[in-house]
Amino acid sequence: MAGAAPGPAPAARLMGAVFVGVRHHSPACARLVAATIAEHRPAYVLIEGPADFNERIDELLLGHELPVALFSYSDRHASWTPFCDYSPEWVAITEARRHHAEVRFIDLPAWHEAFHDVSNRYADAELRYTEVVERLCREFAVDNVDVLWDHLFESEPEPTALAEYFDLLRGTATADDGDAAREEYMASWVRAAVADAGDRPVVVVTGGFHTPALEAKLADGPAESTSWPEVPERDGGASYLVPYSHARLDAFTGYQSGMPSPGYYQQVWENGSQRAADWLIESVATRLRGKNQPVSTADLIAAHTQAGALARLRGHESLARTDVLDGLTSALISEDLTQPPPWTRRGTLQPGAHPALVEMIGALRGDRVGRLHPATPAPPLVNAVQELLRAHGLDHEGKIALDLTDPESLERSRILHRLRVLGIPGFERTSGPSGGAQPRLDEEWVLRPADERLAALIEAAENGATLEEAAGVALERRARQAQLQEQSGLLFDAVLCGITTLSGRLKQTLDEGVRETGDLGALGQVLSGVLGLWRHDRLFGTAKDPLLGAVIDAGTARVLWLVEGLHGGPAPADPDRLRAMAATRDAVLHAKSALSLDIADVTGVATRVSDDGQAPPDLRGAALGLAWALGTTPDVRKVRGIDALGDWLAGLFAVAREEVLASPELVGVLDELVSAMTEEEFLVALPALRLAFSYFPPRERETIAGTVLAHRGVGGDARGLTRLGTTDPMIVAEALAVERRVDALLVKGGLT
Repeated sequence: MAGAAPGPAPAARLMGAVFVGVRHHSPACARLVAATIAEHRPAYVLIEGPADFNERIDELLLGHELPVALFSYSDRHASWTPFCDYSPEWVAITEARRHHAEVRFIDLPAWHEAFHDVSNRYADAELRYTEVVERLCREFAVDNVDVLWDHLFESEPEPTALAEYFDLLRGTATADDGDAAREEYMASWVRAAVADAGDRPVVVVTGGFHTPALEAKLADGPAESTSWPEVPERDGGASYLVPYSHARLDAFTGYQSGMPSPGYYQQVWENGSQRAADWLIESVATRLRGKNQPVSTADLIAAHTQAGALARLRGHESLARTDVLDGLTSALISEDLTQPPPWTRRGTLQPGAHPALVEMIGALRGDRVGRLHPATPAPPLVNAVQELLRAHGLDHEGKIALDLTDPESLERSRILHRLRVLGIPGFERTSGPSGGAQPRLDEEWVLRPADERLAALIEAAENGATLEEAAGVALERRARQAQLQEQSGLLFDAVLCGITTLSGRLKQTLDEGVRETGDLGALGQVLSGVLGLWRHDRLFGTAKDPLLGAVIDAGTARVLWLVEGLHGGPAPADPDRLRAMAATRDAVLHAKSALSLDIADVTGVATRVSDDGQAPPDLRGAALGLAWALGTTPDVRKVRGIDALGDWLAGLFAVAREEVLASPELVGVLDELVSAMTEEEFLVALPALRLAFSYFPPRERETIAGTVLAHRGVGGDARGLTRLGTTDPMIVAEALAVERRVDALLVKGGLT
C-alpha cells in the first residue's frame, strides 16, 4: 500500500467497536482504514458487503489485478459490489488479513428486497442529503460534493473531521425502509462480533451515511441476542467475481458510486498527490499531442504554476484534483467554453466539448482493466461458451464469411447471434439478413479479442447456464418491456438465434398487439418485418408460418381501419405512416393467402381515403398509390387540383414508385405543375419535394429526368440533370432565398 499513514485515526470506539465511516473509493478513507486496523489490532474487521459471500472471502485474495467486482444476481435483481486498490473496503480486507483479524461482510445480500432498484451497493446516498451538501458547498465556495470532499479530506494529510461530516449528513437525512433494514442487520453483526471478541476490539467499516445509525444502535445497550445473524436464503441466483475497469467506475461516464476520476486517484494512492498532479498534466499533454493538438512546454509550465497558485489560494496543503484541472484549463483553453467542465457539475461531457476537456476526462478516467486469477470460480456459461467457440472455430481473431445454407455455418451463425443479443463484446456482424425483409443467404462477421468479454459472460450467466438458454431468457426479458415496434425486431433476433420457443410466444404477442394499437408507425414497422419473415425465410423456418400469417392479416386490417378515420389539415409528410401504407401494399400483393380481406375491399378503402379532402395530403397520396398498385389507374388530371403537392407526392411515391415510373403522362403533369410555381412557392415546397423524390434511387431519378426531357421535347443526357454536384439542395434553396431578399432590397432602394 502506498501513501504515508496518518496519525491517530479519527474513528469512534463504542462498547468494543471502533467505527470508521468512509466514502467509497476514497484514498483518504482507505489510508484511514489501514491506520485504524494497524493501531487497534482487532479480532474482527466487519465490512459493509454481502454477508452471503463470507464463506468465499478467500476468493477475493487469490491475487487478482484490480479493479474487480462481486456480481450478484437472482431471479428478480442483479447488482455489483466493485473494488479497486484504494477502495476502503478492499484495504480493510487486505489489512485485516495482514494483521490476522477475522473478516466478515455484514450487509444484507444484494438480492434482498432492501436493494430493490439498487444496481450498485456502493452508490452514494447524495440525493438524501442534498440540502446539507449544498449548504456546505456555499459555505466553502465550491461547486459540488466531489470538490467539497477533495477540499476537506483528499487534500489534507489527515482527514480529521470525517466523523463530524458524516454526522452532519445523516442528521439531515431520513433513511428509507431499505436502509433501516440494512442497518438493523449490520448492527446485529456488530453486537455478535463484540460479544465474541472478548477484550479485543472490533473495527467496523461502513459507508459514512450508515455509521452514525450503527453507533446509535450500539449505544442503545446490549441486544437480547448476540448470536451471529442468519444469512437470508434465496431461491435462485448466484454470486461471482468479475473483472471491472476504471471506465465503469468513473462518475464522468455515469457511474453513481464514490469518487470520480479513478485513473487520477489510482495515481494519488500509489504515488501521492504531487506526483499524481505531474502525471495528470503530462498525460493530458501526451493525449492532446497524439490528436495533433499543439501543447508547448510553456503551456505545461503555466499549468503547473497555475495549479500550485490555486492550491495555495484555496488553503490546500497538497494539490487537489480541481487545482490541477483548473490550472490545465487556464493554460490550455483560451476561448470561451460551450459547456462548463464536468468536474464543476459532476456530469458527462456533451457533444462539441473542447478537445482539451475531452482529453482531461480521458486521462482522469484511466484505462486500467481488472483481471481475475485463473483459479477464480466462474459460472457454467463461461466454460460452455469457451467450448462452443473452440468447437466451431470461432475462438480466433479476424473476418469470417458464413453460407447460411450450410448447416454447420448456420449453427455458427446462431452461436454468434446468441452472443450478440447477450451483449458479449468482440463479435460484430458486418453484413447479413436484416429485419426479415431481405432474402440474404450469407453473413460476414469480424471477431476481435476484448478485455471486457469475461466480465460480460459472467454477468450474462444470470440468464442461464447454456448459451441458448441465456440468449432466450435475455430476449424474453426484453420482450416483456418492449413496445410493439420493438417486438418485431426481437422476433427476428429470436429467429436468427434459433430460439423457436420464444419465437412462438412473440408471434402471439405481436398478433395481440397489432389488433389493439392505434400507432400507424409501429404497425408499419411490425407489418414490414413480419411480412419479410413470412415471405422469404425458408432458411429459418418461418416462411408461410401460420402464426405470422395471422399477424399479417390482423395488421393489414388494422392499418386500413386506422387510415380511413385519420383526418387533419396540411402537415409535413409522415414517413412512418407511409411505411405502413407501403407494407399494406406488399401484404396484399405478396401474402394474399394469409389475408381475410379481398383486394376489392382494400381498393375501396384506398379510393375513399384518396378522395377524402379532410385526410392529410401525404395519406391521400399514399392511398391513391395503394389503389394504383392494386390495379386501379388514376385520373392524372386530378393532380392539378392537389394542395400541398410535395407532401401528397411523398405519399404517392412511397407506395406507387414503379407505377409512377411507368406513367409519362403523370410525370409530364408534375413537370408542368412545378414549372408553374413562383420562386417563393417553389422554396416553400422544396423540403417536401425533396422528401418525395428521395423514395427513388439514383437510377430511377435519371429515368424521371429522361421522361421530363422527352415531355419538353428536349434532347440531352438525363444524367447531367441529376448530378449537379455535391452541394446540399437545401443550401442552394437558402442561397436563392437570400438572393431574392437582396434583390427586393435593391429595388426598394432604387439601386437596380
